[in-house]
Amino acid sequence: MSIKTVAIIGCGIGRSHIVEGYLPHPDKFRVTALCDLNVERLNEVGNEFGIEKRTTSFKDLLADDSIDIIDICTPPGIHLEQVLDALASGKHVVCEKPLTGSLKGVDRIMEAEKRAKGVLMPIFQYRYGDGIEKAKRIIDAGIAGRPYVGSVETFWLRTPEYYSVPWRGKWETELGGVLVTHALHLHDMMLHLLGPVASVFGRVATRVNDIEVEDCASASLLMRNGAFVSLSCTLGSQEQISRLRLHFENVTFESSHEPYAPGKDPWKIIAANETVQAEIDEVIGNWQPVSPRFTTQMAHFHAYLSGNGPLPVTTTDARQALELVTAIYQSADTGREITLPVGPESPKYANWRANTR
Repeated sequence: MSIKTVAIIGCGIGRSHIVEGYLPHPDKFRVTALCDLNVERLNEVGNEFGIEKRTTSFKDLLADDSIDIIDICTPPGIHLEQVLDALASGKHVVCEKPLTGSLKGVDRIMEAEKRAKGVLMPIFQYRYGDGIEKAKRIIDAGIAGRPYVGSVETFWLRTPEYYSVPWRGKWETELGGVLVTHALHLHDMMLHLLGPVASVFGRVATRVNDIEVEDCASASLLMRNGAFVSLSCTLGSQEQISRLRLHFENVTFESSHEPYAPGKDPWKIIAANETVQAEIDEVIGNWQPVSPRFTTQMAHFHAYLSGNGPLPVTTTDARQALELVTAIYQSADTGREITLPVGPESPKYANWRANTR
């Protein structure tokens, strides 16, 4: 099992990737380089973790043949260009969400992947943890039965101080608001458990902060499996929670309310009867604890690179989440229900800001 060398560009959330994703796996990864335009932060993180190579030039990392993986943790507005350049350099790529700011951009990346020597893994770390992985195993085993309805709540708080960072709250640099930067995690969890969306009716508004992008949204979804799902999100909640509650024929699941790690236990797993409970016990009775968030996603990534498992998160997964965003924005503009899939015929395909009224 070879140790993969990693270069991180962007030392903000990039520091969390080091702490949660790479340091727990010293037999799998070694962070050998950092890149950040903020030299003070670059040196602070470099000194903290003893990382010698530090640069303000992304091109330096692309040209370094000793680097196996480029981990992109920069502001969203430059993800597309950096992902394409990193793939073209022949390296493996990890990219924070949102992968990019339009379905057209995602499709460009998917075309580039077909020609690339390396692979791309988008970040959706909320998929990992004991609670959500138990639920996934029960659903995949067929125990839960038909899905009926669900609700997904992203109730977080962001103040003017948060938006004092120059790139936040702007279409050009953050690419969107609560749907793109915050609730995307919970919505991916829902898609991971319930599968694809058939149609969407959505509303968005900017009610909490003086910013360009939305900070409140709601949507009504019809899933392809027939289930109804309601999404609600705001950045004006005085108590921060993240919550999924999914009702199936035989089981009801409710996630932890931890805002930034809802995949962790405790999850409520409520069986319809003793027979169903016995089936659940059979499937998860020998459960081995799973580390949450980046720790497990990166472990699965290394397993894939070593030929020992599937790629844990794919560009197709990222596209599915951003397709939902696109449909909600289009519905909010037009006041109409939007049927998925969303393709180049959509006025929002290339630009979420395009007016479709």
